[in-house]
Amino acid sequence: MRFRKKKQQESEVFTDSLNDILFILLMFFLIVATLANPNVIKVGLPKGAKNTKAKQHIMVSIDKNQQFFIGTKAVATSAFDTTLSKEIARYRSQTDTPTVVINADTTAYYGEVYRIMLLAKKERAKVVARID
Repeated sequence: MRFRKKKQQESEVFTDSLNDILFILLMFFLIVATLANPNVIKVGLPKGAKNTKAKQHIMVSIDKNQQFFIGTKAVATSAFDTTLSKEIARYRSQTDTPTVVINADTTAYYGEVYRIMLLAKKERAKVVARID
């Protein structure tokens, strides 16, 4: 008995559109990665050895001119303590322990940074100093 061999067809995977989709996804994630933290005032940060991240609830910035910011909103020095306390109280309704991230320029007065740390600790908030 002689059996006939069936012709086997070779199967191909059409990948032209897959390359286009992957390229578009790559471009999308590259663009989104540059917009990761738009609430930061540009300051010169000290250098650090470790790379740890904290959840950023309240961003406090001190620039080289000793101006205070909460988020991107400038706050007068005289009203800063009460504004920060209100902001911590607002975030306390959303989370148990809000985090205050201090983003201070290298030329900012250390006493002001320490005062913000003490105020946040008094309000029972976690304090993180941001370094670069």
